[in-house]
Amino acid sequence: MTKPHQPWFIRRPIPDEIKRVHLIGIAGSGMGAFACMLQEAGYVVRGSDQNVYPPMSDVLTGRGIEWMEGWAPQHLDWSPDIVIVGNVCRRDNPEATAAEERGIPCVSFPQALSDLFLAKATPVVIAGTHGKTTTTALTSFLLHACGLQPGMLVGGVSRNFDATYLIGRDGAPFVVEGDEYDTAFFDKGPKFLHYRPKLAVLNNIEFDHADIYDDLDEIIENFDRLMDIMGPDTVLFANVDDPLVMERASRIEGRVLSYGFGAQAYLRAIDVTPGPTGCRFTLVRGGETLGTVDSPMAGRHNVWNTLAAFGVGLELGVSFDSLRDAIGGFLGTKKRQEEKGEIGGVLVMDDYAHHPTAIRETLTALKYRYPHRRIWGVYESKSNTARRNIHQDAYAEAFDSADLVLFAKPYVKQDGLADRDKLDVDTLVAEIERRGTPALFRPDVPSILEHLIAETQAGDLVVVMANSGFGGLTQKLLDALSERER
Repeated sequence: MTKPHQPWFIRRPIPDEIKRVHLIGIAGSGMGAFACMLQEAGYVVRGSDQNVYPPMSDVLTGRGIEWMEGWAPQHLDWSPDIVIVGNVCRRDNPEATAAEERGIPCVSFPQALSDLFLAKATPVVIAGTHGKTTTTALTSFLLHACGLQPGMLVGGVSRNFDATYLIGRDGAPFVVEGDEYDTAFFDKGPKFLHYRPKLAVLNNIEFDHADIYDDLDEIIENFDRLMDIMGPDTVLFANVDDPLVMERASRIEGRVLSYGFGAQAYLRAIDVTPGPTGCRFTLVRGGETLGTVDSPMAGRHNVWNTLAAFGVGLELGVSFDSLRDAIGGFLGTKKRQEEKGEIGGVLVMDDYAHHPTAIRETLTALKYRYPHRRIWGVYESKSNTARRNIHQDAYAEAFDSADLVLFAKPYVKQDGLADRDKLDVDTLVAEIERRGTPALFRPDVPSILEHLIAETQAGDLVVVMANSGFGGLTQKLLDALSERER
């Protein structure tokens, strides 16, 4: 439940006229993208951060956006009209303190996005534990391809635009990834409460973000809040195959359009056929067969994502034929089943999967897409949830579709996590082997790399799964494979 000492959904007054914007935490992926959005929209933008490094430092410098290393009160001497506070900013941040003392309005990133961009658009909020990035990128691409000129803000790089954002035109749909993570040091509610949903997608609900939520009930409570702000003129696309989603959907005042595989789904996928180029299914809407969809994405989870994206497009007046013709051009997002290269017959793939459900769905999808390849699942538990033993048993089952599994040492943070609460990799390896899949623990990237170079062979698929850079393992593996070939 909401902790009594943690305020949520805090909206602060903003000036009527804003020209100069300062961002605290400008080098984060979301804040850096937002800085570029603001500049493109005509604002003068500067910011500050600690440990600014490529690629974001290069992006900001290349755009002519001035950034300052570290945090100091004098960074505000250029007299910005407003300060946008990133999630990385703590209550005792010198710039946040100085802004308050100088009377410079400070707002959260989600509120700024809402007030400066979403207020002029038709917000389409993509929410749920899994699939947000892909569904946001896919929906934005389809609407763009069909001429709607949407805005977009997504948590990954859309490969069709080689960007994380689109400005869009005023009044057009603006598709935003509805993150359930908290908003700012002064607002511990989820970001998506600020996003003014006109249309929303709720794809699934599971326990995640163990660093800010105590249990699944807290997660559910915040999705309930999202439902409660959806008025009578809103539309929710709800995954009928997830009971927790449908329970939440019953709360909204607006219309609920369900999607999924179940017979009761308003938007239903039938005759689903996975294959080497993705997945084919027939789309039925309200009992009427609309036609066949050939998606370039593999996996059951991507059928859900596609149904939601098509649902948004259809609701906004796009024809089924236009959506069907457009989807073949979708390139996906970086780090989602992203093929990085094939050397000596070994295909190397980068994927963001780190929650056990995402790992299971990804590996199952790849088994269908690459039926003749031996699949290596290489995994680093780095997220605040993955480092804990909350999903210890689920992780053991998640790798069933892999042929071999390699685990890195769980990422170590100085956050006081007790040993009894940590993921037990030795037990996990033993359980995966008991289930019939060879599994090994290797303590670091060099030892993982050494093992892969010694054991991989032509026809293998190595899937590097992590929500971070994994010590550059993907590129290091490609380089080492090239050296092995020579």
